[in-house]
Amino acid sequence: MEIKERQINICIHICHVLPFLILFFLPVLPSFAEQLHHLDSQEPLVPSLVESIRFSKPLFFCGSKIKTDEQSVRERLEKEVLLALWDRPQVILWLKRASKFFPHMEEIIRQAGLPDDLKYVAVIESGLRPHVSSHKGAVGYWQFLRSTGRMYGLKINAHVDERRDLFKSTKSACRYLKELNRQFDDWFLAVAAYNMGARGLKNQIKIQESYDFYSLYLSEETQRYVFKIIAAKYIMENFSKFGFVFSREDYYPLFKFDRITINSPRELPITLVAKAAGVSFKTVKDYNPHLRGYKLDRGVSSILIPKGLLGHFEENFKEYYGKWLASKNGRSGKQDRLKVPLDAGIHDTRIHKVRSGENLALIAKKYNIRLSSLMKWNNLSSGSTIYPGDKLIVDQNR
Repeated sequence: MEIKERQINICIHICHVLPFLILFFLPVLPSFAEQLHHLDSQEPLVPSLVESIRFSKPLFFCGSKIKTDEQSVRERLEKEVLLALWDRPQVILWLKRASKFFPHMEEIIRQAGLPDDLKYVAVIESGLRPHVSSHKGAVGYWQFLRSTGRMYGLKINAHVDERRDLFKSTKSACRYLKELNRQFDDWFLAVAAYNMGARGLKNQIKIQESYDFYSLYLSEETQRYVFKIIAAKYIMENFSKFGFVFSREDYYPLFKFDRITINSPRELPITLVAKAAGVSFKTVKDYNPHLRGYKLDRGVSSILIPKGLLGHFEENFKEYYGKWLASKNGRSGKQDRLKVPLDAGIHDTRIHKVRSGENLALIAKKYNIRLSSLMKWNNLSSGSTIYPGDKLIVDQNR
């Protein structure tokens, strides 16, 4: 009987203690299961958030060391790193889009003689998406306002918005950032000015009598902006440290294309380009996010199509163009002069890219051609306006 009573007492004791044991070990179980999964799969674990902000090595941005030894600087950087890592799906998309677009951006930035780190400005501005727009009206990869975009050579009208053009907007951003760095002679200040405007930053420097970015009392948006860019660089250059593991198949493929240049005396349906290339209307729009609406503007248009479809494009395009024109006007398309110079060398038409301050008369004089001929080749009238970045045919033999 005594043995049975002991057994009963032990069972009762276990029943009393068991709930406390469960409560004690319950938080540990997911971690333990995760460790077992790690041992089985050999996949790296996601480090703790605290570990993620232990900067074991000096950090640099555009060649300048970041003052992480200063507590206020470290706090601001830690905040942006933690907030970025909190949204892990966003970081994954940054990394996947970077494999698609960074090589093109890096080449343009290199040719401009600027620090490679500036590509991370576009990551924070748009997440490397062309159609992003802000409540202030900034648009595109580099989030240009309309006025600033036009000032730096981007064409923006009812038919095109080159703020969404990866190549043209990146070149314009390089020009803008180079000018800001010329004014401030400091990349931290130049990037801050990119966010808040050069005039506003100069006013703050004058009022506060300080030329050190870290010491300036700026708007929270601008202070965070610079540290967001630094955090993006830190995470994207050390992504495996934070548990982001990619196979080759996970990355988006590099954006590859062929470029065509169409010079038309009238507006053209974008569907003609799609049919000639043998792709969908959506594909043409995806490759050319700068195109607005459903038509190409009269004059010279530069269009990207998927790589490898250039072979019979010109022949196909002229065929579809003739049919479209005949159905539209009830006559043969031969009465319309249409030129389709292609980058592949099928045509050697000379193209001039309009620079700031140029007009048609100056361009005609430069190439020793008649103003009337220049206007005729480019389907322009005396009332036409040209913008920096526009492309004009200047070969009098074509």
